[in-house]
Amino acid sequence: MQIHSHPSPNCGPRRDGLLPGLVVIHYTAMQGAQAALERLCDPAFEVSAHYLIAEDGTVTCMVPEHLRAWHAGAGHWAGQGDVNSRSIGIELDNDGRRPFAEPQMQNLEALLRGILRRWSIPPEGVIGHSDMAPGRKSDPGPHFDWPRLEAAGLAAPRGTGAPDQKPDLDTFRAAARAAGYTADVSDADLLAAVRLRYRPQATGPLSPQDYAPLHLAR
Repeated sequence: MQIHSHPSPNCGPRRDGLLPGLVVIHYTAMQGAQAALERLCDPAFEVSAHYLIAEDGTVTCMVPEHLRAWHAGAGHWAGQGDVNSRSIGIELDNDGRRPFAEPQMQNLEALLRGILRRWSIPPEGVIGHSDMAPGRKSDPGPHFDWPRLEAAGLAAPRGTGAPDQKPDLDTFRAAARAAGYTADVSDADLLAAVRLRYRPQATGPLSPQDYAPLHLAR
């Protein structure tokens, strides 16, 4: 896989000596990869990511992995804040309303394998922007193929058995927190974020099926 270079000025040192322990996946929500590349490299917008993967699979590195890119913003995961200092950000050229292209997914898998190996990041460390910022962000969205990454060992495996207890928001929140969802958000935003990751077509009140992926995922 060839990786092109297009340096962005929107970066800096990781704080407090932190090293990457997460990979955060985003979609660009822009009109094509070139528009996204220009935005991510424009100092006026103060936003960036380490990598951008176009629909045709072209991979561009904008920020070296050892530096802190400005992609995650406010959020929390597994009891930790300052996600920018703890993560590597990957932007996928997609508007969030359609499936992700096959060449794009193939190179995402290849890129992830290298990142996880270089930084000793477990599959559980691969998350979506919506996972760490429920209610504020929705990317990579309902069309992202999480089961594909899980099957490849590039994301945390999900549980499959629903617990016996009656659906209860307190126990659901505890299960979600144990799985990594530690952002201080409303019950509704938390449920929406978990469903976006594991059951994107689900609607209605909390159900036993909302517990299933959380109880056995980790």
